[in-house]
Amino acid sequence: MSLKQQIEGDIKKAMLAKQKDELTALRGIKSLILLAETEKGAQHALSQDQEMKLLMKAAKQRKDSAELYREKGRDELADKELLELEVINRYLPKQLSEEELRETLKALIAELGAAGPQDMGKVMGAATKKLAGKADGKTISTLVKAMLTGT
Repeated sequence: MSLKQQIEGDIKKAMLAKQKDELTALRGIKSLILLAETEKGAQHALSQDQEMKLLMKAAKQRKDSAELYREKGRDELADKELLELEVINRYLPKQLSEEELRETLKALIAELGAAGPQDMGKVMGAATKKLAGKADGKTISTLVKAMLTGT
């Protein structure tokens, strides 16, 4: 079952349960998928990888928006963003813990034979492909940099 079909099914469930906030979040995700499918030069259906990238981007946007709203004292808007983030996270793969991420990166660095900061690009390229959807790019970058510089 594709993500789009799964979202459509969940929209129906949310409508029957009269869950307005969840319904809004689900419609937003469906809208993102439809926009991506109808972009110029796009295929008709998105691949699973493209769907995950789309959801990761949407999750990051919600997280950043919520932080911004909290800073500005707009808690009601931040709560709305966090609710949408929660709904998006249901469709993303389980995120790795920092410890699991460190172990994976340690193995990847050893596998690539990376010796120092000059190899950061090589490690990041492989890490972002291997860990797509399982960890935030910023977190990966921070950990790789710390591991390669020895700090």
